[in-house]
Amino acid sequence: MPRKQNPVNAPIKQIMQCWRSWLDHNVYDLARQLRWSYLPPLMIYFAAGVSGVTAIVSTFFVKEYLGLSAEFLATLSFWVMLPWTLKMPLGHLVDLLWRYKSVLVYVGAALIAASLLIMANLLADLDYMAQLMPAEQWFVLASLLAPIGYVMQDIVADAMTVEAIARFDGHENPIPPPQILLAHTTMQSLGRVAIISGTLIDALANVYLFNGVEAMDTAAKADVYLSIYHWALWIPIISIFGVLLASWLRSQEEWRLAALGYEFEDMERLLGRSMTELPEINWWLLGGGLGFTLFSVVMGLADLPYNEVIVFVGSLTIVLFLMWHLTKELAVPERKQLFGTALVIFAFRAVPTTGAGETWWMIDVLRFDQQFLSQLSLTASALTLLGIFLFRRFMAERPITYIIATLTVALTVLYLPNIALFYGLHEWTQAHTGGVVDARFIALVDTAMESPLGQVAMIPMLAWIANSAPARLKATYFAVMAAFVNLALSLSQLLTKMLNQWFVITREVKDATGAVTVPADYSDLGGLLFCVMLLGLALPLLAILVSKRAFLSK
Repeated sequence: MPRKQNPVNAPIKQIMQCWRSWLDHNVYDLARQLRWSYLPPLMIYFAAGVSGVTAIVSTFFVKEYLGLSAEFLATLSFWVMLPWTLKMPLGHLVDLLWRYKSVLVYVGAALIAASLLIMANLLADLDYMAQLMPAEQWFVLASLLAPIGYVMQDIVADAMTVEAIARFDGHENPIPPPQILLAHTTMQSLGRVAIISGTLIDALANVYLFNGVEAMDTAAKADVYLSIYHWALWIPIISIFGVLLASWLRSQEEWRLAALGYEFEDMERLLGRSMTELPEINWWLLGGGLGFTLFSVVMGLADLPYNEVIVFVGSLTIVLFLMWHLTKELAVPERKQLFGTALVIFAFRAVPTTGAGETWWMIDVLRFDQQFLSQLSLTASALTLLGIFLFRRFMAERPITYIIATLTVALTVLYLPNIALFYGLHEWTQAHTGGVVDARFIALVDTAMESPLGQVAMIPMLAWIANSAPARLKATYFAVMAAFVNLALSLSQLLTKMLNQWFVITREVKDATGAVTVPADYSDLGGLLFCVMLLGLALPLLAILVSKRAFLSK
């Protein structure tokens, strides 16, 4: 006789079947679509993700060795973001010099290595470096060299994502457009996975390397910091390996096609862009991009009041003009869709932060050490990676306005624990839970819920560019739209600086004798936290309203 099914087990089996179906659709399917040709750009993206391995060291280095204010660091963050607007002329240059784009990866790797070596030498022999140039100036130089290097590599990686998508199958037959569309979407999703995986490696490394660092003396801490910068020298090497792998894979395909009797022209047609697909020089884009670079440098060196504001307004004007000129060949509905999407994402990324002051408060008042901050980073990276899979269908099936509105409300709600911690929520919970729900517990839970949401917003725009931009101008579109969206981060830092001027936060600074020269003062942090939360809610929702009325209305 057949066994009767246990009614208790039926719901469990249904749940397990749904779980296996979800894994197959969102995780395994993405892995099945992975191709060898995808690996080179993914390696460059991965290297960019790993770059965050020095972030915590940099925070503590500034706090322990340099007398830089939160306002100055916000200003430096503004200038650090500006090199990303160089993606405009460089992206178009990549489209023009398609076969020689890998040179930018080597130049970028050299700049990244120079930045890391400067910081390593500051930690190894600060007195000697200070004799050559003040330590603060070395730090500023290192902070500016690295983003220029990453910009160059990111431009090439974006271009390589287009090159990685095969247009012909193994029998040299054209692949149908819907399959190419799916491949572009998969490539962009894997690119985000590679970047977040790099940050996950960062966090794991920091958790391990920072183990017990809170009990070390200054010299031992410096050795740990130095070892992290030494390990970080693998970052430019990984990106170079990505380019070498791309060259090797192409050579293997060329040998295969040559063995089948194909001529050089046919190989070019099958493996990459033919000469007929290369774009004409867009002098507006090149001239405007170079003019913007010159404008930024001149204004940056000029000692003018509000020069950061002038640079931002001038930069935004130039980028908007270039976007308008570049998208003239698009149909009106596609152009409006692009502008509306860009505006909403711009506002979402332009939300200011609290700056360095909140981290200093966590270190000094909540006693968050290097290892715990690494654990927070690990939690954020792991759950962000999970969030990309969780929200994959959500992003594909809903409009960008719905996605950003949902993320904005969720992030606003999840910001409340930060404010509650400042006003002593952890003291009450710790007293009523036997010490279980303390400040670290609340911070971990809040990070676990908040972290998957930030990265999700960029994927819809990247997918749109990969799928809808003209084939011969993919890198150019990636560059111009990235420049526009990255200007949002410059605006975020500019707003952060202004908020830090209104709400003055200082950490304790001591001179060489140990005397306190600047006392710690975190009394204004509560007001700063409230302002950041309200702006984080208002800016994206206002942009959604404007976008739906001006660009996305039917």
